Amino acid sequence: MKWYQLAATQGVAIAQYNLGVMLNSGKVVPKNDAEAVKWYELAAAQGDAGAQTNLGFMYQSGQGVAQNFTQAIKWFESAAAQADAVAQYNLGYMYEVGQGVAQNYVEAVKWYQLAAAQGDTDAQNNLGFMYQNGQGVAQNYAESIKLYGLAAAQGNAVAQYNLGRLYEMGQGVVQNFVEAIKWYQLAVAQEDPDAQNNLGLMYQNGQGVAQNYAEAVKLYGLAAAQGNTVAQYNLGVMHDMGQGVVQDYAQALKWYRLAAGQGYLEAANNIGVMYQNGQGVAQDNVEAIKWYRLAAAQGDADAQYNLGFMYEDGQGVAQSYIKAHMYFNMAASKGDAEASNARDDIAGKMTAQQLAEAQNVGAG
Repeated sequence: MKWYQLAATQGVAIAQYNLGVMLNSGKVVPKNDAEAVKWYELAAAQGDAGAQTNLGFMYQSGQGVAQNFTQAIKWFESAAAQADAVAQYNLGYMYEVGQGVAQNYVEAVKWYQLAAAQGDTDAQNNLGFMYQNGQGVAQNYAESIKLYGLAAAQGNAVAQYNLGRLYEMGQGVVQNFVEAIKWYQLAVAQEDPDAQNNLGLMYQNGQGVAQNYAEAVKLYGLAAAQGNTVAQYNLGVMHDMGQGVVQDYAQALKWYRLAAGQGYLEAANNIGVMYQNGQGVAQDNVEAIKWYRLAAAQGDADAQYNLGFMYEDGQGVAQSYIKAHMYFNMAASKGDAEASNARDDIAGKMTAQQLAEAQNVGAG
């Protein structure tokens, strides 16, 4: 440490960089991001690519300095011009998401390709994703699988998950649940929450493995604890249905609330159902309406269908065939056959004037 400080103060760039790393990581000396930025800046000004990359990251994330995407781009570009793979990847990411620059998939692909060619697994994974979705390049599942495979073979958990997903869905490869499980398990071993959730779903449905609700619950729990929204919802369903666990409406409601808090519409609808039926909570139609409306307003067909019945019967709201018809029609427009039948049934109870009004409200 003393040697690094002495050499750094004498202007040795590599010492300045290493001192910045130590201060940034806090492993050898107390963590001090602002001081790390100072040493990175000195080394970066002398052209040290590692320091330029790290300085770019500090500006990108706002560590030790005010967040500034423009400055991040500047330093990533300097390091990328020296063929620093991490800087090339970060530059690609900023173009992909539009941080500090206009979103530009073609430019993102260019930088990902340069980093991927040097073996950067994050770049290989992200480039695979661009090929999978046809962003900045023509959609090409074969190229996507190749790139995911390169990254996955080096232990990149996200690439392992993505590769598993392609095998599960049969995109670019013959659908193969066993192969999907293999890649999900590798990612799960690295605690990837998306892989934990998807592997749980395969255990729940018995796809590629013997159906095992208890294992599904375990995996959902691991992912849910990391904040994975879909896993939180799935865990709620398992408690709601009593699959792999003793049926527990209070636990179901807990997980539904967490998922709904992150915008998961199916969870908000299910909370409405629980309030309507008094499951895990005191029966409360007004509260049920609140949750149904929240999900319905964002296009959830089940919530729209449920709201239709609440209006038809006047549960928690003033009875209204007009609004019931409107909500049934919304759900029916999304292909919900039961909602279509309910809409047609209620139409038989309505006057011509009420039907016209319902159609006008729906059109509005």
